Amino acid sequence: MAFVIKSEVRDPRAKTFSFAAHKTMYGGKHVAKGDTVFIFASENDGGSGLVARGVVRSAEAVARKRSGARQTPRVSVIANRTALAKRPLGRRELKGFTDWKDGQPETELNFKFYRQATNKIGGISDQAAEFLNQFF
Repeated sequence: MAFVIKSEVRDPRAKTFSFAAHKTMYGGKHVAKGDTVFIFASENDGGSGLVARGVVRSAEAVARKRSGARQTPRVSVIANRTALAKRPLGRRELKGFTDWKDGQPETELNFKFYRQATNKIGGISDQAAEFLNQFF
C-alpha cells in the first residue's frame, strides 16, 4: 500500500525523513516497513507540496494517553528517500479538484490532504499512487 505524509519538511533534499508522532487518517495507522510514501512539504509550514518519494524504514504506533478523551491514532515514521519530485504538486495544483465523487486521483489527494489543514499520514489508492509516480 502507498501512503502520503504531509508535514513540515526542513530539508526537502534529505536522504532520510523522520516524522515523530504524526496524526493518521484514511488508514494511515497501517503504514509499515517497506511501504511507499510520498512526502509533501506542508504549505502551512512554508513548504511547496510534493517533494519526495521514499520507502518506510520503520513505523511505530504511538501509545495513546490514558485520558478518556477521543484520540486520533499517531505513528512515528522514518523513511529513506528514493526520488525527488521533478514537477510541482501542491495545494495550488489540486485546488480545483472539488467534485468529491468524480474518482480522479487529484480529487482524492485534495480531499484527503488539503480539505483539512492538519499535517497527517494517510493511505491512498493505487490510482493515486500511479498518478503521483508521474512526478518523479
